[in-house]
Amino acid sequence: MNTRMRRTAVAVAAGAMAVSLAACGSAKESGDKTDTNVVKGNAIKVGLLLPENQTARYEKFDKPLIEKQVADLTGGKGEVVYANAKQDATTQNSQVDTMITNKVNVLIIDAVDSKAIAGAVKRAKDAGIPVVAYDRLAEGPIDAYTSFDNEEVGKVQGKALLEALGDKAKDGQIVMMNGSVTDPNAALFKKGAHSVLDGKVNIGKEYDTVEWKPENANTNMAAALTALGKDKVTGVYSANDGMAGGIITALKAAGLTALPPVTGQDAELAGVQRIVAGEQFMSVYKPYAPEAEAAAKMAVALAKKERIEVVATSKVDSPTTKGVPSVLIPVVSLTKANIKDTVIRDNVYTADEICTDKYKDACATLGLK
Repeated sequence: MNTRMRRTAVAVAAGAMAVSLAACGSAKESGDKTDTNVVKGNAIKVGLLLPENQTARYEKFDKPLIEKQVADLTGGKGEVVYANAKQDATTQNSQVDTMITNKVNVLIIDAVDSKAIAGAVKRAKDAGIPVVAYDRLAEGPIDAYTSFDNEEVGKVQGKALLEALGDKAKDGQIVMMNGSVTDPNAALFKKGAHSVLDGKVNIGKEYDTVEWKPENANTNMAAALTALGKDKVTGVYSANDGMAGGIITALKAAGLTALPPVTGQDAELAGVQRIVAGEQFMSVYKPYAPEAEAAAKMAVALAKKERIEVVATSKVDSPTTKGVPSVLIPVVSLTKANIKDTVIRDNVYTADEICTDKYKDACATLGLK
């Protein structure tokens, strides 16, 4: 087992305290039973569909965490069949059809486009395959949902930006770089941020960023600087770290040496390093282990036709389905002040990974070693 996977295993174990599923029991308990139907029931096939690989989290964290948890819950008998849509909704719909053909027992879907996936979700349901919406609230007849409190994410970002601006919040203008309109989470991030920022800052330009792509955020930011004047932009709301990277590149290209505060989300390694260097003000740390664990536990329970109410701590309504059993995981504002107590403590990254040669001096200043 390599270092990354050892840390992943630790993260899953740590997250196990956050979400309990008594109904499923432990893998050991299932294996101890003599009923052959129970043992056979552990040999389930879980289809996992993730939306894209532009954001580092999906391949590095979500996928291995879910695979590890499914293995733990099924005594190593469960199989995860994986596909990544690479930001293509049509591809993801086809991937659902392939999973149906391959007779998976349950699907975990992080939708590229929450509306476009609805028909595929219905086809899965018609084929007797329950669906867990993961991270994004897919439309259609989903059976369960797990994510973070996404409106709270936007509020955390907005509050951090106000903190960074201080008593100069209304001096100059801020740029808002929201996520993709195809992602329902982006609308919630935006709503949460606006609830904090409206009336307290001057919003000079606002964009919905196509496909969350950093290069699109870069282009939008360059246009905003031209329209507003580079010296008039006092802060940037960026919905995630990938876009923050594109935004900061645009700010530097415009000749700005004293960068305005820029927000982010996902605690990507590059984002954490920019925070260490003082180029990015904050990110939102979302502990992926409990989110992935909740999805795996609900998926295994649904595949084995067991109750999921024990793991589901709340209910949410989608535009098409009411009262979906859900788990919402809290988030943390990540700044220079708490890197050690968040991503390093939780074994997401080691200090060595963050503090490469380029960042060693900045890390030393922060006491990261």
